[in-house]
Amino acid sequence: MDFSQLTDAMASRSYDKVADICDQLMLQIASQGVAFQDEWPYAVHLLGHIYLNDLNSARFLWKSVPVSIKESHPEVCAVWKIGQQLWIRNYAGVYDSIRSFNWSAEIQDFIASFSEKYTRRMLELLMSAYSTISIQDTALFLGMNETDATNYVMQQGWNVDAASQMLTGTLGMLYFL
Repeated sequence: MDFSQLTDAMASRSYDKVADICDQLMLQIASQGVAFQDEWPYAVHLLGHIYLNDLNSARFLWKSVPVSIKESHPEVCAVWKIGQQLWIRNYAGVYDSIRSFNWSAEIQDFIASFSEKYTRRMLELLMSAYSTISIQDTALFLGMNETDATNYVMQQGWNVDAASQMLTGTLGMLYFL
């Protein structure tokens, strides 16, 4: 199997291309009748769909992963745990799933990039939905401790009211990111 396109995408950190490359390779290999399941990079493939927030494709792929792979490759299950937390909108659970596994060198940068992208997405959600929010809730949404979350949103122009432990921003700030 030629994974050079996938290797190149991973090396260049073109993570937004990973899912499509994997999908195309899987179709190509399957159409040739080659048994590929034992060698397939399921963790990378799953994370590619999750990175694009394509949870339906991630779920479909997860259902097609052989049980033997699920049982013998804990990293595949760990990536899927992130997908499960996204599916049920457990924002803190996404971060817990990311932090609770010792990722392989092959996927570590991809996970870090997803985590950064997810944090930005959560910040955009907060900025579009709230003009005032508690520091505690902000920390939960951003997967940070309260001090780091406060500093992070203050860098984005939010203000902190130390007395009430509330962060204040403006709804329109999203458009300036």
